[in-house]
Amino acid sequence: MIDLDKSETRILVVDDEESLRLTFQMFLGREGYGPVVTASTFEEAMEFIEHQTFDLIISDIVMEGASGIDLLRRVRELGLECPMVMVTGYPNINTASEAVRLGAFDYLAKPVKKADLLRTARMALQQYSLWKEKERLAGEKERSQQYLETIFRSVRDMIITVDHDLRVVQMNDQAKNWAATHMPGLAIGTSLEAVPESFAVFATDAQQVLEYREAVSEHRIEVNLESGGHVVFRLCAAPLESQQDKDFLGAVLVFRDVSRLEDLEKRGKRTYFHRLAGVSRAMQTVYTLIENVGQVDTSVLITGESGTGKELVAEALHAESPRQDMPLVKFDCTSIPENLMESELFGHKKGAFTGADRNREGRILQADGGTLFLDEIGDISPLMQLRLLRFLQERTFYPVGEDRPVTVDVRVVAATNADLKQKVQRGEFREDLYYRLRVIDITLPPLRDREGDLPILVELFLARFSKRLNKNITGISDQALQLLDAYRWPGNVRELEHVVERACVLCADDTITTGNLPEEVRTGGRTIGATPGSSGAETEATPHGGGSPPVSQESEKAHILSIIAQTDGNKAKAARLLGIDRSTLYRKMKAYGLE
Repeated sequence: MIDLDKSETRILVVDDEESLRLTFQMFLGREGYGPVVTASTFEEAMEFIEHQTFDLIISDIVMEGASGIDLLRRVRELGLECPMVMVTGYPNINTASEAVRLGAFDYLAKPVKKADLLRTARMALQQYSLWKEKERLAGEKERSQQYLETIFRSVRDMIITVDHDLRVVQMNDQAKNWAATHMPGLAIGTSLEAVPESFAVFATDAQQVLEYREAVSEHRIEVNLESGGHVVFRLCAAPLESQQDKDFLGAVLVFRDVSRLEDLEKRGKRTYFHRLAGVSRAMQTVYTLIENVGQVDTSVLITGESGTGKELVAEALHAESPRQDMPLVKFDCTSIPENLMESELFGHKKGAFTGADRNREGRILQADGGTLFLDEIGDISPLMQLRLLRFLQERTFYPVGEDRPVTVDVRVVAATNADLKQKVQRGEFREDLYYRLRVIDITLPPLRDREGDLPILVELFLARFSKRLNKNITGISDQALQLLDAYRWPGNVRELEHVVERACVLCADDTITTGNLPEEVRTGGRTIGATPGSSGAETEATPHGGGSPPVSQESEKAHILSIIAQTDGNKAKAARLLGIDRSTLYRKMKAYGLE
């Protein structure tokens, strides 16, 4: 029998009779369960369920308005697995069978005895604890398997595993592609002894591992190909054992075409990669990650400060993937009001709600066959977290108002500038969704950590904006470039882009000078304005500041209204003029009641 920490259990009691609610709350509370929350209506219960997690729900079947069976059905539609115990003063076979069909844990008839209530609650919570532990272990196993499979598929090295008879058991994609060119006939199920004579060292090393159960150190082999070419590769072999019982399963061969690697190294660092730019070591690592992960059809979480280029990484991942000819659909989770987000993402059926005058495809269905990019994923509500988790698990979803599931083939790439791990620890983000999204993670470095990249980015932006503004701007002065290099860039690449655009607008000749730069860049300081209601930890540059004290909330509100009016409501343009990220503008508008 599993031990329960009763004080950590969350129980919801739903009944339209106040006396029964209070009685159940008292019985369960005195037994040590807690907290015990009560609701008198279906609507009140759903409000709790959508914003809190419960380990047990006890509901009366017969209530005014929607019944307990309706509540049970809705809980199951949301994919919640917590047990539900149904209570009624009018038991009958039809009601009982319907409750069982929908997955009710048990059925209690009124008047409910204290002993029966506590026994049923204990049994339901114990069973739920066992189920959660089973799901946790299954999730850990699945994540480990996904990591291993991802590593196996995406590493640059070629990997071949063989059994005791030298028969190939598994090959990663790199090994398959390499063998197709250099070792025709080698495939899963064939023997290493069947490879061409020039590659006999593969069988020799594997046989040595099988005989002595010891690794063969890495060594380099020159091979003259039948086609007349010449390759050099590094090869090592090691015993293959199961992690659990250490059974000896065979041998694993890891090799790399060094001649190809040396060719790549001779080419030097890449300056441009898709729409990304930079020669820093940090960005070279990002490029390599995108290349490797792009080919692997799994979820990716892109993290980094605001303005580092997370959307560009999502575009590059899509371009590097086999889905590159299919749609890349972008969805900014902060730009849509919460009450419309479900419809925007999952779509809706005509008549599903007031104003739904036609069927609407959601962003997920639009991305079918391609990639769905979810920006600022850390800001979605608990209910949307639940719906998104269910979609990621099953690759099916229900449009709003639709009873039939829709199945799609979509790769999900998410991005956030928030620390999701801290959000998980604070209970603000579901842990299971976090691990579903973060099968692979790519962290973008801030501009201040990208040594040598700023001049390249400045040159790129100068060319872009001088052409757009129809100006003949050919460069930037050394002094202006030094000021840009000394600045800390809390807004990262996006802030640099806005500063260069502003400088191009103000530039009257062919060279950007220090006088074309904002005062905060010239002085090395910034005007800080914390988002109203926040701790002030996240700050944004005001566009026309320059060393002045923090602006008041009222003046900031008026300034935002003025800029939005100037842009005729174009929030993307307003954010650019304000010198802040678009998601930050949406948060400020919400805080000031300007939505």
